[in-house]
Amino acid sequence: MPTLQSIMAELKSKGSEKTRSTYARHGIPADRAFGVSVADLKVIAKTIKGQQALACQLYETGNMDAMYLAGMVADGSKMSKQQLQAWAEGAAGMSMIAEYTVPWVTVENPEGRALALEWMKSKNESVACSGWCTYSGLVATKADSGLELAELEQLLETVAKRISAAPNRVRYTMNGFVIAVGSYVKPLLKQAKATAKQIGAVSVEMGDTACKVPLASAYIAKNEDAGKVGKKRKTIRC
Repeated sequence: MPTLQSIMAELKSKGSEKTRSTYARHGIPADRAFGVSVADLKVIAKTIKGQQALACQLYETGNMDAMYLAGMVADGSKMSKQQLQAWAEGAAGMSMIAEYTVPWVTVENPEGRALALEWMKSKNESVACSGWCTYSGLVATKADSGLELAELEQLLETVAKRISAAPNRVRYTMNGFVIAVGSYVKPLLKQAKATAKQIGAVSVEMGDTACKVPLASAYIAKNEDAGKVGKKRKTIRC
């Protein structure tokens, strides 16, 4: 039976300086990551599938590779609101965790929407990012009949009003939220397109990377032209 110690040892053995350097360019402190590729993490995840307690232990290590792995394994529907809050707060300074891992599990939880709304208002940049990404995940996976369309429309208005003054990564996730609504919520396509046009090109400092901020209007138009608007996803996990 895999243990925390054995999995951490395996992660360390799979780490590489090249991947660690890549993560560092994305703002991950070098001393908080072994540099394990996502492909290798997926292989390890299969060996501990269903081990909820171990997933939570991995997250608590504070090691980025272990935290990302935890998000691949954990069942968000089995987590308490307090656990999800702790995960969001524990992702500080690690955008890969705040914007991917935390939303992955929160979307699966009955408290997901409430937490997303609460987190969006946080003065903690990474927590706010988790909020916007979680709500983006909800619109991508839940039927329109299960969404609060009036609330989503209000949030689009909030983005239009506040994105220019929002913290760096929050601008990125707000932009992603507009794309998500325009791509997955057909009844709000018109409103999302209007918001995308209003915010235009969003400026985000991406560090020493080749990453670019997608132009929301172009992204939504591409999905519309391809007939993909409104087609939901089964999961937001990568």
